[in-house]
Amino acid sequence: MKTFYILFILLIIGIIGAGCTANESSEQYEINHAGTGSDVATHVADTIKYEVQKTEEEWRSILTDDEYDILRDRGTELPYVNEYYNSKKEGIYYCGACGQPLFSSEHKYSSGTGWPSYWKPIKPSAVGEREDNSFFMTRTEIVCSRCGSHIGHVFDDGPEPTGLRYCMNSAALDFVEMDLSNTDTQNLSNLDKNKTK
Repeated sequence: MKTFYILFILLIIGIIGAGCTANESSEQYEINHAGTGSDVATHVADTIKYEVQKTEEEWRSILTDDEYDILRDRGTELPYVNEYYNSKKEGIYYCGACGQPLFSSEHKYSSGTGWPSYWKPIKPSAVGEREDNSFFMTRTEIVCSRCGSHIGHVFDDGPEPTGLRYCMNSAALDFVEMDLSNTDTQNLSNLDKNKTK
């Protein structure tokens, strides 16, 4: 009976991790700017150079423990109990690590997964893609193109016009409420993320 409970718990953990995001152990993956379909190149994780470069000590000084787990260790948060999955507020979602604008509330929708979901990023160059082979499956991880931090995963079961579901972690995002009717979302400034926690 004890073995049954252990297997059951492992199955539940695997299902939760597979639902949206998970830790990645792969050293090699493909990187592609979302939506372009070109510019695909294979890289080794340690050789990628992003505009924002920090040591792990520096990341730990500016991120909370939960943010660090998601953004830098490629962790995941639980569905339905995270900050933005059910938010209907108008505004912009920024990278929680470097402050780059990533998603607009105009592209957010209720996917029923328990994580905030969008049918496209604010612009294709805002995010990058990496192949994620964790949990015995292949998925496409989404990272911030400015700092390489893990944001979530993208799936091909989203609504039109893209058919994509960008399933993100709330802890990887900072939200700024704003009226988007008079906002040029293609030319937003980055948030200042150089403060310590």
